[in-house]
Amino acid sequence: MSSTSASTPVKSLKPLRGMRILSLALNLPGPAALMRLKAMGATCLKAEPPGPKGAPAGTSGDPMGQYNPTAYATLHNGIKVLTIDLKSDKGQARLHQELARTDVLLTSFRPSALVKLGLGWKALHKTYPQLSVVAIVGAPGARAEEPGHDLTYLADAGLVTGLDLPATLFADMGGALMASEAVLQAVLVRKTSGKGSFQEVALSDAATWLALPRTWGLTQPQGAVGGAHAGYRVYPCKDGRVAVAALEPHFAASLCAAAAVAFDGMGTMFQTATHHAITAFLAGQTRKQLDKLATARDIPLHTLAA
Repeated sequence: MSSTSASTPVKSLKPLRGMRILSLALNLPGPAALMRLKAMGATCLKAEPPGPKGAPAGTSGDPMGQYNPTAYATLHNGIKVLTIDLKSDKGQARLHQELARTDVLLTSFRPSALVKLGLGWKALHKTYPQLSVVAIVGAPGARAEEPGHDLTYLADAGLVTGLDLPATLFADMGGALMASEAVLQAVLVRKTSGKGSFQEVALSDAATWLALPRTWGLTQPQGAVGGAHAGYRVYPCKDGRVAVAALEPHFAASLCAAAAVAFDGMGTMFQTATHHAITAFLAGQTRKQLDKLATARDIPLHTLAA
Protein backbone atom coordinates (compact mmCIF):
# COMPACT_ATOMS: atom_id res chain seq x y z
CA MET A 1 0.00 0.00 0.00
CA SER A 2 1.12 3.58 -0.50
CA SER A 3 0.64 4.50 3.14
CA THR A 4 0.55 2.78 6.50
CA SER A 5 -2.07 3.29 9.17
CA ALA A 6 -1.10 4.58 12.58
CA SER A 7 -1.08 2.00 15.34
CA THR A 8 -1.28 2.37 19.08
CA PRO A 9 2.26 2.32 20.47
CA VAL A 10 3.11 -0.58 22.76
CA LYS A 11 4.99 0.25 25.93
CA SER A 12 8.62 -0.66 25.29
CA LEU A 13 10.50 -3.08 27.47
CA LYS A 14 13.44 -1.56 29.36
CA PRO A 15 15.85 -4.48 29.90
CA LEU A 16 18.80 -2.14 30.42
CA ARG A 17 17.22 0.04 33.07
CA GLY A 18 19.87 0.81 35.68
CA MET A 19 22.77 0.11 33.29
CA ARG A 20 25.20 2.94 32.58
CA ILE A 21 26.75 3.08 29.10
CA LEU A 22 29.62 5.39 28.18
CA SER A 23 30.46 5.79 24.49
CA LEU A 24 33.61 7.15 22.90
CA ALA A 25 32.38 6.12 19.43
CA LEU A 26 32.00 8.80 16.77
CA ASN A 27 30.28 9.08 13.37
CA LEU A 28 27.31 6.71 12.84
CA PRO A 29 27.60 3.13 14.20
CA GLY A 30 28.38 4.04 17.82
CA PRO A 31 25.78 6.80 18.19
CA ALA A 32 23.17 4.64 16.44
CA ALA A 33 23.90 1.82 18.89
CA LEU A 34 23.72 4.26 21.79
CA MET A 35 20.33 5.50 20.58
CA ARG A 36 19.01 1.92 20.69
CA LEU A 37 20.54 1.29 24.10
CA LYS A 38 18.85 4.38 25.47
CA ALA A 39 15.54 3.10 24.08
CA MET A 40 16.14 -0.09 26.08
CA GLY A 41 16.39 1.92 29.28
CA ALA A 42 20.13 2.42 29.71
CA THR A 43 21.56 5.66 31.04
CA CYS A 44 23.73 6.76 28.12
CA LEU A 45 26.61 9.22 28.04
CA LYS A 46 28.93 10.08 25.21
CA ALA A 47 32.39 11.64 25.42
CA GLU A 48 33.54 13.66 22.42
CA PRO A 49 36.85 15.39 21.70
CA PRO A 50 36.89 19.19 21.54
CA GLY A 51 35.66 20.74 18.28
CA PRO A 52 38.12 21.76 15.53
CA LYS A 53 40.43 24.67 16.26
CA GLY A 54 38.92 27.96 15.16
CA ALA A 55 35.40 26.53 15.04
CA PRO A 56 32.57 28.41 16.79
CA ALA A 57 32.01 27.59 20.45
CA GLY A 58 29.81 24.55 20.90
CA THR A 59 30.89 22.89 17.65
CA SER A 60 30.73 19.13 18.06
CA GLY A 61 33.91 17.13 18.09
CA ASP A 62 32.05 14.34 16.32
CA PRO A 63 32.45 14.75 12.52
CA MET A 64 28.74 13.95 12.04
CA GLY A 65 27.84 16.97 14.14
CA GLN A 66 29.65 19.04 11.51
CA TYR A 67 28.56 17.41 8.24
CA ASN A 68 24.97 16.50 9.21
CA PRO A 69 23.71 18.36 12.29
CA THR A 70 20.16 17.03 11.76
CA ALA A 71 21.23 13.39 11.93
CA TYR A 72 23.52 14.18 14.85
CA ALA A 73 20.69 15.82 16.79
CA THR A 74 18.39 12.84 16.25
CA LEU A 75 21.04 10.33 17.29
CA HIS A 76 21.90 12.23 20.46
CA ASN A 77 18.42 13.17 21.61
CA GLY A 78 18.36 12.55 25.35
CA ILE A 79 22.04 11.55 25.41
CA LYS A 80 24.32 13.51 27.73
CA VAL A 81 27.38 14.60 25.74
CA LEU A 82 30.63 15.43 27.51
CA THR A 83 33.62 17.17 25.93
CA ILE A 84 36.75 15.30 26.99
CA ASP A 85 40.23 15.64 25.54
CA LEU A 86 41.55 12.10 26.00
CA LYS A 87 45.07 13.25 25.12
CA SER A 88 45.28 15.53 28.16
CA ASP A 89 45.83 14.64 31.82
CA LYS A 90 42.69 16.51 32.78
CA GLY A 91 40.69 14.64 30.16
CA GLN A 92 42.06 11.29 31.28
CA ALA A 93 41.14 12.07 34.88
CA ARG A 94 37.57 12.97 33.86
CA LEU A 95 37.27 9.85 31.73
CA HIS A 96 38.36 7.56 34.56
CA GLN A 97 35.98 9.32 36.89
CA GLU A 98 33.19 8.26 34.52
CA LEU A 99 34.59 4.76 33.96
CA ALA A 100 34.49 4.06 37.68
CA ARG A 101 30.68 4.13 37.50
CA THR A 102 30.20 2.72 34.00
CA ASP A 103 28.87 -0.75 33.17
CA VAL A 104 29.73 -0.87 29.45
CA LEU A 105 32.21 1.21 27.45
CA LEU A 106 31.54 1.57 23.72
CA THR A 107 34.47 2.50 21.46
CA SER A 108 35.20 2.88 17.75
CA PHE A 109 38.96 3.55 17.77
CA ARG A 110 41.56 1.36 16.14
CA PRO A 111 43.05 -1.04 18.74
CA SER A 112 46.45 0.67 18.61
CA ALA A 113 44.86 4.05 19.38
CA LEU A 114 43.07 2.61 22.42
CA VAL A 115 46.35 1.21 23.75
CA LYS A 116 48.06 4.60 23.32
CA LEU A 117 45.25 6.20 25.32
CA GLY A 118 45.63 3.62 28.09
CA LEU A 119 42.28 2.09 27.16
CA GLY A 120 43.38 -1.34 26.00
CA TRP A 121 41.27 -4.21 27.33
CA LYS A 122 43.96 -5.65 29.63
CA ALA A 123 44.57 -2.31 31.33
CA LEU A 124 40.87 -1.53 31.70
CA HIS A 125 39.95 -4.99 32.97
CA LYS A 126 42.68 -4.84 35.61
CA THR A 127 41.46 -1.47 36.88
CA TYR A 128 37.73 -2.05 36.44
CA PRO A 129 37.01 -5.82 36.64
CA GLN A 130 33.25 -5.34 36.26
CA LEU A 131 33.50 -3.05 33.23
CA SER A 132 32.62 -4.53 29.84
CA VAL A 133 33.92 -3.15 26.55
CA VAL A 134 32.25 -3.33 23.14
CA ALA A 135 34.77 -2.25 20.52
CA ILE A 136 33.41 -1.32 17.08
CA VAL A 137 36.10 -1.83 14.42
CA GLY A 138 36.12 -1.85 10.64
CA ALA A 139 37.30 -5.42 10.15
CA PRO A 140 38.00 -8.20 12.66
CA GLY A 141 41.24 -9.33 14.23
CA ALA A 142 44.47 -8.25 12.57
CA ARG A 143 42.53 -6.25 9.97
CA ALA A 144 41.13 -3.92 12.64
CA GLU A 145 43.91 -1.42 11.88
CA GLU A 146 42.93 -1.13 8.19
CA PRO A 147 41.15 2.06 7.07
CA GLY A 148 37.66 1.66 5.67
CA HIS A 149 34.07 2.85 5.71
CA ASP A 150 30.57 1.55 5.04
CA LEU A 151 31.03 1.66 1.26
CA THR A 152 34.25 -0.38 1.26
CA TYR A 153 32.79 -3.04 3.55
CA LEU A 154 29.68 -3.35 1.39
CA ALA A 155 31.82 -3.57 -1.73
CA ASP A 156 33.93 -6.32 -0.18
CA ALA A 157 30.75 -8.24 0.69
CA GLY A 158 29.46 -8.02 -2.88
CA LEU A 159 26.69 -5.53 -2.09
CA VAL A 160 27.81 -2.77 -4.47
CA THR A 161 26.58 -3.98 -7.83
CA GLY A 162 26.84 -0.90 -10.04
CA LEU A 163 28.07 2.69 -10.01
CA ASP A 164 25.24 3.95 -7.80
CA LEU A 165 25.81 4.27 -4.06
CA PRO A 166 23.79 1.90 -1.84
CA ALA A 167 20.45 3.33 -0.70
CA THR A 168 21.58 3.57 2.92
CA LEU A 169 24.55 2.86 5.19
CA PHE A 170 23.87 -0.84 5.64
CA ALA A 171 27.17 -1.85 7.28
CA ASP A 172 27.08 1.06 9.73
CA MET A 173 23.48 0.48 10.77
CA GLY A 174 23.90 -3.30 10.82
CA GLY A 175 27.02 -2.81 12.94
CA ALA A 176 25.03 -0.61 15.32
CA LEU A 177 22.52 -3.41 15.79
CA MET A 178 25.33 -5.89 16.41
CA ALA A 179 26.92 -3.50 18.92
CA SER A 180 23.67 -3.08 20.87
CA GLU A 181 23.28 -6.88 20.82
CA ALA A 182 26.83 -7.19 22.17
CA VAL A 183 25.96 -4.85 25.05
CA LEU A 184 23.02 -7.07 25.96
CA GLN A 185 25.33 -10.09 25.87
CA ALA A 186 27.85 -8.30 28.09
CA VAL A 187 25.17 -7.51 30.66
CA LEU A 188 24.05 -11.16 30.72
CA VAL A 189 27.62 -12.42 31.06
CA ARG A 190 28.32 -10.12 33.98
CA LYS A 191 25.16 -11.24 35.74
CA THR A 192 26.37 -14.84 35.65
CA SER A 193 30.12 -14.37 36.07
CA GLY A 194 30.30 -11.12 38.01
CA LYS A 195 33.01 -9.88 35.64
CA GLY A 196 33.16 -7.63 32.63
CA SER A 197 33.83 -8.96 29.14
CA PHE A 198 35.34 -7.74 25.89
CA GLN A 199 33.60 -8.02 22.53
CA GLU A 200 34.71 -6.82 19.13
CA VAL A 201 32.07 -5.85 16.57
CA ALA A 202 33.33 -5.52 12.99
CA LEU A 203 31.42 -3.50 10.41
CA SER A 204 32.73 -5.83 7.72
CA ASP A 205 31.09 -8.72 9.59
CA ALA A 206 27.82 -6.80 9.58
CA ALA A 207 28.12 -6.37 5.80
CA THR A 208 28.91 -10.07 5.38
CA TRP A 209 25.88 -11.00 7.49
CA LEU A 210 23.60 -8.76 5.41
CA ALA A 211 25.06 -10.26 2.23
CA LEU A 212 24.21 -13.87 3.14
CA PRO A 213 20.97 -13.96 1.09
CA ARG A 214 23.00 -12.88 -1.93
CA THR A 215 25.70 -15.51 -1.36
CA TRP A 216 22.94 -18.13 -1.17
CA GLY A 217 21.66 -16.94 -4.55
CA LEU A 218 18.36 -15.58 -3.23
CA THR A 219 18.93 -12.02 -4.43
CA GLN A 220 20.96 -12.84 -7.53
CA PRO A 221 19.15 -12.14 -10.84
CA GLN A 222 18.28 -15.83 -11.12
CA GLY A 223 17.01 -15.97 -7.52
CA ALA A 224 13.41 -15.94 -6.38
CA VAL A 225 13.80 -12.55 -4.69
CA GLY A 226 16.33 -11.21 -7.18
CA GLY A 227 13.96 -10.74 -10.12
CA ALA A 228 13.38 -14.25 -11.47
CA HIS A 229 10.00 -14.57 -9.67
CA ALA A 230 7.43 -12.38 -11.45
CA GLY A 231 5.63 -11.73 -8.18
CA TYR A 232 8.66 -10.20 -6.48
CA ARG A 233 9.82 -7.21 -8.49
CA VAL A 234 9.53 -3.47 -8.92
CA TYR A 235 7.42 -2.57 -11.96
CA PRO A 236 6.47 0.68 -13.68
CA CYS A 237 2.81 1.63 -13.41
CA LYS A 238 0.80 4.34 -15.15
CA ASP A 239 1.83 7.15 -12.81
CA GLY A 240 4.80 5.77 -10.89
CA ARG A 241 6.18 2.44 -9.72
CA VAL A 242 4.92 -0.50 -7.72
CA ALA A 243 6.93 -2.83 -5.50
CA VAL A 244 5.21 -6.22 -5.65
CA ALA A 245 6.00 -8.91 -3.05
CA ALA A 246 3.56 -11.68 -4.01
CA LEU A 247 6.05 -14.42 -3.20
CA GLU A 248 3.95 -17.13 -1.53
CA PRO A 249 1.66 -19.26 -3.76
CA HIS A 250 -1.62 -17.75 -2.53
CA PHE A 251 -0.33 -14.20 -3.10
CA ALA A 252 1.11 -15.16 -6.48
CA ALA A 253 -2.21 -16.75 -7.49
CA SER A 254 -4.08 -13.54 -6.56
CA LEU A 255 -1.66 -11.44 -8.62
CA CYS A 256 -2.00 -13.77 -11.61
CA ALA A 257 -5.79 -13.68 -11.36
CA ALA A 258 -5.75 -9.89 -11.43
CA ALA A 259 -3.47 -9.94 -14.48
CA ALA A 260 -5.54 -12.65 -16.22
CA VAL A 261 -2.67 -15.15 -16.08
CA ALA A 262 -3.41 -18.84 -15.59
CA PHE A 263 -1.66 -19.89 -12.38
CA ASP A 264 -0.46 -23.49 -12.39
CA GLY A 265 1.80 -23.62 -9.38
CA MET A 266 4.94 -21.69 -8.51
CA GLY A 267 6.64 -22.59 -11.78
CA THR A 268 4.25 -20.15 -13.46
CA MET A 269 5.98 -17.22 -11.77
CA PHE A 270 9.35 -18.01 -13.38
CA GLN A 271 8.03 -18.11 -16.95
CA THR A 272 8.89 -15.32 -19.39
CA ALA A 273 5.27 -15.08 -20.51
CA THR A 274 4.16 -14.43 -16.92
CA HIS A 275 6.69 -11.63 -16.55
CA HIS A 276 5.46 -10.00 -19.76
CA ALA A 277 1.79 -10.32 -18.82
CA ILE A 278 2.22 -8.88 -15.31
CA THR A 279 4.43 -6.08 -16.67
CA ALA A 280 1.76 -5.11 -19.20
CA PHE A 281 -1.05 -5.30 -16.65
CA LEU A 282 0.69 -3.14 -14.05
CA ALA A 283 1.81 -0.59 -16.65
CA GLY A 284 -1.85 0.16 -17.37
CA GLN A 285 -2.82 0.73 -13.73
CA THR A 286 -2.58 3.92 -11.68
CA ARG A 287 -1.22 3.92 -8.15
CA LYS A 288 -4.71 4.52 -6.80
CA GLN A 289 -6.07 1.56 -8.74
CA LEU A 290 -3.27 -0.66 -7.49
CA ASP A 291 -3.81 0.38 -3.88
CA LYS A 292 -7.47 -0.63 -4.21
CA LEU A 293 -6.48 -3.86 -5.90
CA ALA A 294 -4.11 -4.73 -3.07
CA THR A 295 -6.91 -4.38 -0.53
CA ALA A 296 -9.55 -6.15 -2.59
CA ARG A 297 -7.38 -9.13 -3.59
CA ASP A 298 -5.01 -9.33 -0.60
CA ILE A 299 -1.86 -8.70 -2.64
CA PRO A 300 1.27 -7.38 -0.88
CA LEU A 301 2.39 -4.35 -2.88
CA HIS A 302 3.48 -0.77 -2.25
CA THR A 303 3.11 2.01 -4.80
CA LEU A 304 5.81 4.61 -5.30
CA ALA A 305 6.27 7.87 -7.17
CA ALA A 306 8.17 7.65 -10.44
